[in-house]
Amino acid sequence: MKKIIPYNFKYSTQWRGYFTVLILFIFTNHIFAQSDTTKKLNEVKVKSATMPSPQAIVPSQTITANDFIKYNAFNVADAIRDFSGVIIKDYGGIGGLKTISVRGLGANHTAVLYDGVQINDAENGQVDLSKLNLNNVQQITLYNAQPPDILQTARAFASASVLSIETLKPNLSAEKPYLITAGVNTGSFGLFNPYLQLQQRLNNNWAVVINGYTQNANGSYKYLVDDGLNVTTQKRTGSEVAIQQIDGALIWNDVNNKLNIHINYYNSDRGVPGAVVSHTVPATGQKIYNRDLFLQGGYKHTWVNGLQLLINSKFSQNQLFYFDPHFPSSTGVLDQHFSQREYYQSAALAYHIKPNWSVSYSTDFALNNLNANLVNFRYPTRITLLNVLATSLILGDWTLQGSLLNANIDETVKTGTTTPNHNIYAPTLRATVKPFVDKNFQLRGFYKYVYRVPTFNDQYYNFISNLSLKPEFARQYDLGMSYNKSLTGFLSYLTLTADAYYNYVTNKLVFIPSLYNGYTQNAGKVDIKGIDVGVKTMANLSSAYKLNLSVNYSYQQALYVDATQPDYLNRLPYIPLHTVAVNAGISKGKIGVYYNQVITSSRYYQDNSDPSYLTPAYGVSDASVVYKTLAGDNQFIISGGVNNLFNKSYEVVRSYPMPGRSYRISFQIII
Repeated sequence: MKKIIPYNFKYSTQWRGYFTVLILFIFTNHIFAQSDTTKKLNEVKVKSATMPSPQAIVPSQTITANDFIKYNAFNVADAIRDFSGVIIKDYGGIGGLKTISVRGLGANHTAVLYDGVQINDAENGQVDLSKLNLNNVQQITLYNAQPPDILQTARAFASASVLSIETLKPNLSAEKPYLITAGVNTGSFGLFNPYLQLQQRLNNNWAVVINGYTQNANGSYKYLVDDGLNVTTQKRTGSEVAIQQIDGALIWNDVNNKLNIHINYYNSDRGVPGAVVSHTVPATGQKIYNRDLFLQGGYKHTWVNGLQLLINSKFSQNQLFYFDPHFPSSTGVLDQHFSQREYYQSAALAYHIKPNWSVSYSTDFALNNLNANLVNFRYPTRITLLNVLATSLILGDWTLQGSLLNANIDETVKTGTTTPNHNIYAPTLRATVKPFVDKNFQLRGFYKYVYRVPTFNDQYYNFISNLSLKPEFARQYDLGMSYNKSLTGFLSYLTLTADAYYNYVTNKLVFIPSLYNGYTQNAGKVDIKGIDVGVKTMANLSSAYKLNLSVNYSYQQALYVDATQPDYLNRLPYIPLHTVAVNAGISKGKIGVYYNQVITSSRYYQDNSDPSYLTPAYGVSDASVVYKTLAGDNQFIISGGVNNLFNKSYEVVRSYPMPGRSYRISFQIII
């Protein structure tokens, strides 16, 4: 049996040494060249407030790089956890899986775009958000339905919601042709996370951005166990991580052309924090090894006649090794290797027929395959062809958009039989209107029909092949409003949003756990009714003190409604009825103090609404302090944060206890 080479901690020490040498080199070779006038402008920039972007034709929520530190965010999952309608499924610890579910539809219905190109996982259909660090991220936006721009990849039209991650775009000049950011995060559970970023202007049109970081942590934290009689303290095991990631981007911009080329490599050795069952300490030694590489490029050209062309290409290879030294089998271990590849090509054209009317056509081709060292594995290959026609029309105060997606999915296997091909049509209709003289207020609504086909794991994993699985379909309905206005006086701005939605799902794909394998089945019909409400503002408490406040509330009722099934009128697991997220901060000049609170009502962890399957409600608080200052031409940022401020004992996923109080200190210099 092929053996997995354990993580080499000597290699990690070398990485730390490289970062140290690079940072020392930067300090000893830097020349201070900015004028006093520039220093004053930087001070103004630090103090200034940015009003949230106007709401799009569909509900959207945005967080920028300036806000990450206010939310005490360490990765993408942390940054978006306060969004309305969002559930982050967290399996605990710094190495635990973290996925996003929007409006009760599950992680497979949310497309994660990285500079407009989807991060795809044909094996399990879910993106682990803990693997996406924030060092190179400029902005994250969550769109319900799809982004408003009709010039985009066909895949961006094909999901119930889109999480769009935009990476840093350099804004350099001939006088300042480079920008260097170096920093380190350290704190509880043995966390050590140095990082380095270089932005370099090559000429008027070309620039490069290079990012690198390493992260190590033992992930060992204490948690409480309450059996109804006694409360005991145990120590979490299996959450250790050793991660290295490097990302490089080449960017070209001129008046009518935009080009970006990304290469990204992610290498991690992570422990698997097992389930705590019957208050026992889970077995240790389970490991997941990821070796992920992708290369992607995007090109956009605009002609003077209004014709636009968008081309995106991507190659990705994800290797996953899973090792369990205590698996009950004849060999006593479980050693599984998976390797998936994707070849992706997209092209889109958009044309302005009139100044208020545009049309577009997008086509995507994707080839995915999966290899594994499992007995009798079928080695599936899937070819997906997507075509989308879309249009956008502005008539006075009305904005109307529509699109029609056609999906052709063809699947083959090397051994055995496979599922039939799928040919699916999925329309979307969207509208917004500004009905009053005050154009800051708008009403909006949309209808969208979406699908998801079973993943490779759903159909072929391990000893069970589920070839009778049908695609899952969902009809989405939304009606809402938004108000976004810049003010003078006590409030600098005010943003209000409210949306009511209804999702009707057929052929719901549900994973049924079992002792060793588990399997997926179609579980009938599901009704999801919900309300999302958001408020965001900034108050001028005095000439020096500013108060930032953001409050989001979500109501979700997700029920099985197939009267022929035993789970009729039971709630879907892990979807709370109520969620409230509050973020508040007070800043004065160089210093800011921020507080974040998330409250989640009780959830069921099975497809059974019996009280015995209830996971208790919880509320978690975080706090942070940020200090920014200038020394010469350099900006220094020092911050300290506390997660789970009141040391609450809670679980997001049943039997996966979350960490208690923890601390993190960060230091960053921008040269």
